[in-house]
Amino acid sequence: MDLTRAFDLLIGKLNDWLAGLITELPNLLVALVVLSVGLAIARRVRNIVHKSIRRLIPGNPTLVNFAVSAIHIAMAAVVIFTALRLLHLDRAITTALAGAGIVGFGLAFAFQDIAANFMSGIVLTFRRPFNVGDAVRVKDFEGFIRAIELRDTTIQTYQGQIVTIPNKDILQSTLVNFTRLGKRRADVTGCVSKKNDLERVRDVALKALAGVPGTIPGATSFLFDGITENAINFRVQTWIASSERLPWQSFVSDVIIALNEAFKVNQIAVPNDEYTLDLNDHAREALETVLHTRAAPESVL
Repeated sequence: MDLTRAFDLLIGKLNDWLAGLITELPNLLVALVVLSVGLAIARRVRNIVHKSIRRLIPGNPTLVNFAVSAIHIAMAAVVIFTALRLLHLDRAITTALAGAGIVGFGLAFAFQDIAANFMSGIVLTFRRPFNVGDAVRVKDFEGFIRAIELRDTTIQTYQGQIVTIPNKDILQSTLVNFTRLGKRRADVTGCVSKKNDLERVRDVALKALAGVPGTIPGATSFLFDGITENAINFRVQTWIASSERLPWQSFVSDVIIALNEAFKVNQIAVPNDEYTLDLNDHAREALETVLHTRAAPESVL
């Protein structure tokens, strides 16, 4: 008797569900149509918006992708919420979203580093301290920017290593961009003997530096900046019309070669390693005796 009653209740419940499904079938079909058409329109609008924003903001793919993704997600959310409202599920979704907000508030503390990197990525996107391909130095890493994402930035070092740095660390660290100005200065130091005519030394050096490939005309200086017991120190400051590291290193090498060759050709004296000995009278007499003895001709027996 109990089994028959339970079976009747189950059949009755299923019949009610079936009747409700038949009643809501038009709404379900309309919701499916709205969902399919709405998402298709959202994808189409995303492509159009992507092209438009890319023309408005050239050279910043990270910001373009972020804006396009935000617009697409917002449109998809509107379409999904409309479809659920046709099925009279909007109140349930609102309640679920409220609960998700509370859970999300708690998760924000657990994933605050990820959130900080994400927000730092947005700040870097708007400030644009570097672009893809720029030569930069961040912390102890120096190389080229390969990718800029909202969470992290990828650098390829000159040693061929791929380094991923969280955007929060980039925003809080000292950043050096070697590409922004489109040029880079080479500093070379050296010394010449005090016996030289310093005006002539400077003229010879400037003439030699002007012939180094890549030198920006009129942007070279040759300065004497120190004096020692046997030498005059100098500093060369010259600019190359390239900000990349490898051309810059080759340029520094070419500058040194040019100075060395010019000094040799023009007989510019460079101080050798010389040592001065201070001797007292007794030591001086002993040294002179030894030198005189060695210099005297040997007697023939």
